[in-house]
Amino acid sequence: MAQSTFQRYELKYLMTTGQQQAILAAMEPHMEPDQYSHSSIRNLYLDTPDFRLIRRSLEKPVYKEKLRVRSYGRAGTGDPVFVELKKKFRSVVYKRRISMAQDQALACVAGRAPWPDSQIGRELAYAAAFYETLRPAVFLSYERDSFRGLEDKDFRVTFDRDIRYRCRELTLAHDPWGTSLLPQGWVLMEVKAAGAIPLWMVRALSAQGVFQTSFSKYGTAYRDLLAAGKGGVKYA
Repeated sequence: MAQSTFQRYELKYLMTTGQQQAILAAMEPHMEPDQYSHSSIRNLYLDTPDFRLIRRSLEKPVYKEKLRVRSYGRAGTGDPVFVELKKKFRSVVYKRRISMAQDQALACVAGRAPWPDSQIGRELAYAAAFYETLRPAVFLSYERDSFRGLEDKDFRVTFDRDIRYRCRELTLAHDPWGTSLLPQGWVLMEVKAAGAIPLWMVRALSAQGVFQTSFSKYGTAYRDLLAAGKGGVKYA
């Protein structure tokens, strides 16, 4: 059963596809496509019926966390997925995840099966017990292009497009569809680093007039639900 732990800074930038092309040109001497250069990412964000996790996250506390089930492409009930616990404390992101079959993962979330007996499994079990009524709340998908540094392999840049969410068909086995979170022709860039951003990247972003933002995919989806009067609705 695969387990992973990540600790890093994550910075986000919204930009047009034109600005993206300029950033890609600046990246070319310094970065290369990642091992999985393109992926179709699908997430089931876990929350309580009253959206307790995302409501607290939007209050911008010093510490916040999110839980989700993630697949790369379509995942059937018996296919492996990642259950992730993402924590943020004083701008540092800590991500812990474990791989298991989708039906087992959802059974653990629903309390029908025990979490794996491992460090990450116990952390997930504690979170599930703390929030008590966790269930899939929002399906969120996007297409991602990933790059890594030629010298610093831990320096990563991703570009997400076609970011969509829905509150129906909460399964990773169906094709992505839903409400778009970004206007046509816009992408979300994420910079992931253990330390400072390279100076060449800072200059490239500045030259394009692109500045850091606090954009949250799940948070933006929840705000959409609030605007539509659905932020307190329990979805089946």
